[in-house]
Amino acid sequence: MNKYLNDFEKYLLYEKNFSMHTIKAYKSDVSTFLLWLNGENPIEITNKKFVEFLRFIQNIDYQKTTVARKIASIKSFYNYLYLKEKINYNPIDNVILPKRTKSLPKFLTTEEVENILRNTKIDSPSGYRNRLILELLWVTGMRVSELSSLNYENLNLENNEIRVCGKGNKERIVLIPDKTKEFLNNYLNNVKNLIYNTKIDAKSPIFINNTGYRLQNQSIRKAIKQVVDKIQLPKKVTPHVFRHSFATKMLEKGADLRIVQELLGHASIANTQIYTHVSMQRMQEVYSQAHPRA
Repeated sequence: MNKYLNDFEKYLLYEKNFSMHTIKAYKSDVSTFLLWLNGENPIEITNKKFVEFLRFIQNIDYQKTTVARKIASIKSFYNYLYLKEKINYNPIDNVILPKRTKSLPKFLTTEEVENILRNTKIDSPSGYRNRLILELLWVTGMRVSELSSLNYENLNLENNEIRVCGKGNKERIVLIPDKTKEFLNNYLNNVKNLIYNTKIDAKSPIFINNTGYRLQNQSIRKAIKQVVDKIQLPKKVTPHVFRHSFATKMLEKGADLRIVQELLGHASIANTQIYTHVSMQRMQEVYSQAHPRA
């Protein structure tokens, strides 16, 4: 099954366009399941056998979100085996995922974002790069994997556009304001070659590390954490929190839900609608603080 696992990893990366973080989690979940089978051929398991596995992991006291992810991982693995004609049917196709506890996405206020940007020092080439990255996360709502995978061919700065390759290799256009475009142009023309001077072509990465290779997601997360720790912001801030903040602010400013859906690259508008709840929560907070009779 090692070959199947390795091929499954390639399938998630190249066909499903999952992030390396998600792929690692899926592969770990499937490996756990295969170990639990204790030598049984996974191609020959029945639905009944998988239900036994569900009882096993539910007794470990995992959170519902963890159980749901494990089921999704293994389902995806068997879907892959079915697509590659290794099995005649998916034995766990009709397993129902446990309902997840719904929670509103965490987001930053404009003041908090500006505080993070102000405290990201630009007195070094890598500092300038990091400041630009945070700016782009804030003004576009891109996923961190989408941003780190940007190449020169994705830029259409004359029209303030960036072409993004999202989940499932679906492409979309995000827009940037003039101020961000100037920041990006200065990075490309004057700063990037100070990080590492390398030959440029259409496939060259926009964001590189000090050895000239593409900057990885983890480096971006680390840069954010350093600034947040420095200013002692009492919130956990990740690249995805910037994405939530972008969506929330757009809706608060009156943007149409469909437009926000397009900018975020959501396949379903239901995924975007959660931000209307966030905006309503924010509206109630402002109402309580500002209304003369509240």
